[in-house]
Amino acid sequence: MYNSDTPLRAELPSSKQLLRSTILAATAAIALLVAVVLPAEYGIDPTGVGRLLRMTEMGEIKQQLAAEAAADATAANTEKTDALATRATDEGAQKAPSAPIAQASQSPTQTKPQAVWRDELTFILTPGEGKEIKLRMKEGEKAEFEWTVDGGAVNYDTHGDGGGRSISYEKGRSVPADEGDLVAAFTGNHGWYWRNRGRADVKVLLRTRGQYSDLKQVQ
Repeated sequence: MYNSDTPLRAELPSSKQLLRSTILAATAAIALLVAVVLPAEYGIDPTGVGRLLRMTEMGEIKQQLAAEAAADATAANTEKTDALATRATDEGAQKAPSAPIAQASQSPTQTKPQAVWRDELTFILTPGEGKEIKLRMKEGEKAEFEWTVDGGAVNYDTHGDGGGRSISYEKGRSVPADEGDLVAAFTGNHGWYWRNRGRADVKVLLRTRGQYSDLKQVQ
């Protein structure tokens, strides 16, 4: 004996009804993906709903943390490779005969000219805090930079964005200072993101000069 009756054929949903239900479910899933999942997980917000609900910021933070974790792993592998290379070089230097070192004489009156920087910016990073500074540049423009950390070291990412494009020029982990030239790969904002992973406050000094419209603090 059975406790329930077998449904009649007329009571079962038709193929048309099943198809309509499937389409409605797929449409709802796509809407959730675009309006919620993409902003919250990847920081991509084509509709603007994610930023309105403050989910886009959460997704951007997740992507930034993932990029930092990848940079940390890459830096660790690089440090291991450099250590092995340094060890091999030192062993080779111990075996090779030493050569006399020529010392270049310099007149007491000759001094290196002081660099004249266009912009100088100093800021404090507490443990775990990050800051982003960008230069507004046109494609092909070159800016010279120099930054130093007082009281420790920082993780950094030199990158650019603008016009729907983005690029990462260089990343570093536990770096106390850096200097060089920043050449814009395209017109947009190009600069640095620093994060203090230490246990104490650090002071960062940034100096820049060259071809750029202005310097701005993003966050």
